[in-house]
Amino acid sequence: MNFRKVTPVLVVERIEPCLPFWEALGFERTVEVPHEGALGFVILLLDGVEVMYQTVASVKADVPNAARASTAMLYISVDSLEPIVGKLGNAEVVHARRKSFYGADEIFVREPGGNVVGFAALPPA
Repeated sequence: MNFRKVTPVLVVERIEPCLPFWEALGFERTVEVPHEGALGFVILLLDGVEVMYQTVASVKADVPNAARASTAMLYISVDSLEPIVGKLGNAEVVHARRKSFYGADEIFVREPGGNVVGFAALPPA
């Protein structure tokens, strides 16, 4: 068995409020699927890193037993926090920038969909 990739699908009530957060970081929409007059699904991509969003209503129509908004936490490795911190805008800081016990330079914020996103510049191996 070979795993090739894991891509989070964040389930939210509405996708549109979440887009400026990711687009400010440089992510671009590569797929948009409408549902009930709004976005029902979107794929955002930057440098091979994908984040997907799907609305509760869209999931309910597609996979009914999975249809509920949930809170997730993403941990994203980056080369440096400097360019990231400057683009977070007014995102709620869940945990201030710190040096972790394993040597990572990290910050954790809440994106507009309610999910926690941690950005970490890991020390060289």
